Amino acid sequence: MFTAEDIISIQTTKEFHKTAMKVFRFQFQHNEVYQKYCLLLRKSPENVKHITEIPFLPIEFFKSKEVLSTIDPIQTTFTSSGTTGIITSKHHVTDLSFYEASFRSAFSKFYGNIEDYAVLALLPSYLEREGSSLIYMAKDFIEGSNHPDSGFYLHNYKELAQKLIQLDSDGQNVLLLGVTYALLDMIELQKFELKNTIVMETGGMKGKRKEMIREELHTLLTDGFGVHKIHSEYGMTELLSQAYSFGDGVFECPPWMDILIRDTEDPLSLIETEKTGGINIIDLANINSCSFIATQDLGKKYNNATFEVLGRFDNADVRGCNLMVY
Repeated sequence: MFTAEDIISIQTTKEFHKTAMKVFRFQFQHNEVYQKYCLLLRKSPENVKHITEIPFLPIEFFKSKEVLSTIDPIQTTFTSSGTTGIITSKHHVTDLSFYEASFRSAFSKFYGNIEDYAVLALLPSYLEREGSSLIYMAKDFIEGSNHPDSGFYLHNYKELAQKLIQLDSDGQNVLLLGVTYALLDMIELQKFELKNTIVMETGGMKGKRKEMIREELHTLLTDGFGVHKIHSEYGMTELLSQAYSFGDGVFECPPWMDILIRDTEDPLSLIETEKTGGINIIDLANINSCSFIATQDLGKKYNNATFEVLGRFDNADVRGCNLMVY
């Protein structure tokens, strides 16, 4: 049986590959939905010997099936955002310690100790519904920061602006975590010149504004907040891990997560680096659901293992997981 420590202690590519194969064998045996899908493709532990041969479950299965690799009781269910009438994804989580260990360790790896920050979360669309995994993570960051000014903000932009200016001018490191349209709303009310603040957008216009290409969006945000770069978080309901970008839309995964790119014409074939295709994700923190997911996102991976998100497949539901269509 795997523990959260088994996953977040992964450091090398060799360890990642070895653990990924163990997880594949475990989930094939214990996840009925995933096993049926693999068998339809005539794939099993007998003929899958490398991570490039592992089948990736289409993310749509989280809308219609219980994707579980355990019979343990469900602790919580994370749900995706969606407009009225759209079937949302449900990610049943039986052990929240995997999620907590993953997002805490990933943030620490990329940004250091959360206690060094005041965390200001501007996530109105997420706060206004139940079951958001992003809200769960943000709440943990707010509590973990132990800063009296850390907290959630809904539509009180003026109060947030005053707090942000005060903290930044006092030399306090600030993490401003915001849904894209709300960050744009803020800079329309007021311009900033921030010196000690990381502005991190989580993606998503939520139907509030027209979609923008990333360059246009980040230019507006860097000018409006007076920062050099806009950071980004790439995550989704169906994952328990996140990738982060320090700017320019180039993301890096923590050691227990990886991206493979599939051919847009042949979804069972992988393509070379620096070519555009569908994003397949290995998220080993998803041990009790499915760690091998074929998303509806289009992207490109580079030789240094970083990647970009370039848009979505046609007819894919528009959801808030950092998707800027070119």
